[in-house]
Amino acid sequence: MKKTIFTVFLFLGISLQAQDINNLESCIERGLERNYGIRITKNTQRISDNNSNIGNAGYLPTIDLSAGYSGTLNNEKSKLRNNGIITENKQVDNNSLSAGVSLNWTIFDGFSIQTNYKKLKELQQAGELNTRLTIENFIVEISAEYYNYVQQNIRLQNWQAAVKLSKERLRIVEARYSIGSLSRLDLQQAKVDFNADSSKLILQQETLFASRIKLNRLMAVENVESPLLTGDTLIEFNALIDRETAWQETEQNNIFLQLAKKEKSLSLLELKMAQSRNYPYLKLNASYGFNQNRLELSDYQYQNTLGPGYGITLGYNLFNGFKNRTEQRNAKIQIENKELEYNQLLLSVKSDFANIFMAYQNNIGLTLLETENLQTARENYEIAMERYKLGDLSGIELREAQNSLQAADERLITAQYNTKFCEILLLQISGKIFTNASR
Repeated sequence: MKKTIFTVFLFLGISLQAQDINNLESCIERGLERNYGIRITKNTQRISDNNSNIGNAGYLPTIDLSAGYSGTLNNEKSKLRNNGIITENKQVDNNSLSAGVSLNWTIFDGFSIQTNYKKLKELQQAGELNTRLTIENFIVEISAEYYNYVQQNIRLQNWQAAVKLSKERLRIVEARYSIGSLSRLDLQQAKVDFNADSSKLILQQETLFASRIKLNRLMAVENVESPLLTGDTLIEFNALIDRETAWQETEQNNIFLQLAKKEKSLSLLELKMAQSRNYPYLKLNASYGFNQNRLELSDYQYQNTLGPGYGITLGYNLFNGFKNRTEQRNAKIQIENKELEYNQLLLSVKSDFANIFMAYQNNIGLTLLETENLQTARENYEIAMERYKLGDLSGIELREAQNSLQAADERLITAQYNTKFCEILLLQISGKIFTNASR
């Protein structure tokens, strides 16, 4: 069992040495380039960019080219009124051929064209904000998993150290048992503790493996089981984030607040669109075409026309059942709702910011406290081991000192990770995750 565990870790160590070292920045860069969700979002953004043009807004005319052929094959019967003579013709073939180009252009439509263009631009910007939101969420997710992977690696090292300590205790107990200075109960307890630590080490390997799989998946690595070596072996965080500065950045850059502002702008444009129907409209049309009619019973074999056509239309809607008034009233109510939704969101962001910053400060304090506790627990264990070697301390008491050391290690790494995660959330809520996520 001991030899197997050693061989596994030796193999993993050799494999990892051959791998490229990945820091958070390189993981984010690779993920932004290859992650499928990010690529889909960017393609959606391209569609929004394509839609934002003067043609979609209605500034440009429409030009159509058309050609057609039609005909009739009828039986005709006619009766003269003055003498009652009846004339019958069967299978009378009449047909016509036409071809032409036509132009239709709305010159003025109550400012709706200009408003529609502004709306398309606002939607384009909203699309950019939604893309940024997706990217921000992705950076938060991959950053959290990167440091979770670092955390699990540290835990793995801690359990390796715990197994090493238990192994040393077992060696001492076996030596003393062989000379009869310790009972079989002491030997059995030392073996149980060693096996328990070895079991936890194996379980920690599984947890580390799952974190590696997730990190590779976020980076769209085809072989999700690929070994991964991080450049960080410790979790370092920025303990100097200023609350007032962070909140000012949040008010200015928070993605959700910016999206809410964009929704308010769009609601104002919807009102302008409704108000545009209060104005008259002016439309221009022009055409140039060819038309040929062939009438079998006419005095002419065929009749051709070729030339331009033109027209201008000025119109105004006098009454449409109060629909315009209803739309404008509803648009004003919608503007009021968007303002209320923004204020509601602002209050929610304030609450989230306060909770995150409180957790950030508390975890900094916990990290400092647990750093001191770890040092004390390490010193206690060293003293306990020396006393145990001298026979002044029981195995149970040594195990308690070892458990205290392991618990102090666990609390410290948890506090460090929680502090880093709060820092990441503060960067996200303040809109600074792009420039600071890799620090």
